[in-house]
Amino acid sequence: MDNTELVVNAAIELAEKMGSKAIIISGDDIILKEIDTSIPVYFASRKQSNIIDHLVAGSKTKEERSKEILDKVSHLATGKTEHLEHIAAIEFMMEEIGEGTVIGIIESKKSYAIVVHNLADNYISRILKECEQRIMSDILRAVLKLAFDISNTGREGKQVGTAFIIGDIEEVMNRSHQMILNPYAGQADEDKAIMDRKNWESIKEFAQLDGVFIISDKGKVEAAGRYLDVDARDISVEKGLGGRHVSAAAITRDTEAIAITVSESGGVIHIYMDGKEILHIESTERAINLRRR
Repeated sequence: MDNTELVVNAAIELAEKMGSKAIIISGDDIILKEIDTSIPVYFASRKQSNIIDHLVAGSKTKEERSKEILDKVSHLATGKTEHLEHIAAIEFMMEEIGEGTVIGIIESKKSYAIVVHNLADNYISRILKECEQRIMSDILRAVLKLAFDISNTGREGKQVGTAFIIGDIEEVMNRSHQMILNPYAGQADEDKAIMDRKNWESIKEFAQLDGVFIISDKGKVEAAGRYLDVDARDISVEKGLGGRHVSAAAITRDTEAIAITVSESGGVIHIYMDGKEILHIESTERAINLRRR
């Protein structure tokens, strides 16, 4: 049994004793033939640069080079740990794993560490809980799942950018107008339900339109192709983001709504509340469930 197997088996034993919700493996060189556990196991890969690439030999002493190596190892381990925590929160958000502890195995240049992470302490989880004070959890997660779907697959092979404005429906409608005929006008409630996956294909089709989606606090898509009438001069968003992001952020300043946007370039998901970005998520930060292979 090699060292990798010993580390993985130790992590599994710890996870089972703690009643953990998942095991997440973050390492590009960890190859597993068999995993004997009922706990869901996920694999997340993130290539890291070679430590040696960051060292300059020159005239540095042995002690200075040793310290630099230790600092770099620590930096890589920290980065891997943060990546693992992000993945755990995203899988929790996508309802793949439940709330509780997650055991992580991180690998960096043949060094291994076992990490215990409680999702209750996760920054992303705390942000989502703040949003859930205004929007029902089921609705928020449905919109986020759809946003991930649009971010990853686009429409007919093309990247698509869009925005969802959720909640405070009356005020948002008062501060916006239709750019086109509203495709959801007169539709039955069941055909407007954001939590019903059978409606996602039509939503993804309408995501190609200019404007935004307006979603009620009951999870109904009330409008698509809507233009937000807001003064966004004092709104600051990440450089490179377009007018849709700026206006989405601005409407959350003027109302109690929450905005979720998908960037056309890069597929990054941004969440805005009270006129500010509270979270952005890379759509690639998803894990593969090893049991689904």
